[in-house]
Amino acid sequence: MAAVVDARSFRLDDGREVKLAGIEVADRTKATAALTALLVGRDVTLRGQDDTPDRYGRQQAYAFLEGQELPVQGELLRQGLALVSSEIADKDCATALMTAEGAARTARSGTWAEATVIKNAESPDDILAGIGRFTVVEGRVLTVRQAGATTYLNFGRNWTRDFALTISRRIVPAFEAAGLSPKSLENRRIRVRGWVEARRGPRIELLRVGQIEVLGGN
Repeated sequence: MAAVVDARSFRLDDGREVKLAGIEVADRTKATAALTALLVGRDVTLRGQDDTPDRYGRQQAYAFLEGQELPVQGELLRQGLALVSSEIADKDCATALMTAEGAARTARSGTWAEATVIKNAESPDDILAGIGRFTVVEGRVLTVRQAGATTYLNFGRNWTRDFALTISRRIVPAFEAAGLSPKSLENRRIRVRGWVEARRGPRIELLRVGQIEVLGGN
C-alpha cells in the first residue's frame, strides 16, 4: 500500500484509491494516524460487493491484512475511532463490526470515553445540533403513527419538535421480515444510527434493518 489519503481512504501502489466501507469516522485526526500505522508499507487484500468506483473515483471495500480475519475497519472500531455505518448489506459483516464497536463502547475507548457520543432521544435540541452528521441515538419509542406513505416512530409527544424516526412504506417489509415491524417497537428502548435531518424536529430515516438495535423489553 502506498499512502493514506485521509481518515478512511488510502491509495494502492497501482494508483487506485480505496475508501473503507462499513464505517463512519468518529475522530478524523486519530483515525488517520491509526490507519497510517496499520497500512503503510503493508500488503492488503480487498473485499467488496463490486469494484465500481464512487463519484470521487474511489473503490469501496473492506481491507484485510495478512492473517487477519477482521478487516482494518474492525481495528478502527475497536480503538473507538469509528462508528459502524448504517449502510452494511452483509449481515455477518455487520455483526462482526458491531461486536468490535461494542467492545470499544464497553471499554470506553477513543470517542466512547465521551458521555455525549450517544445522544438522548429526549434531548431533541442536542440531536438537532448534529444536523447533517452521522449520529447514534438511544431512547424509548413512545408511539408509532402512519401518515400517508410514511410511518413515524416518535420518541416524544410534540411531533413538531421532538425526535422521530421515519420509514417509508416500501421499506417496511424488510423490517417485518427481520421481526422488527414498526408497531412492535412501540414502548421499546432502541439504539438507532443514521444521518440527522431537520424536518420540524430532528429526524433519522430508516433505510436498513441494521440501523436499529433493540436494547431491552417493555
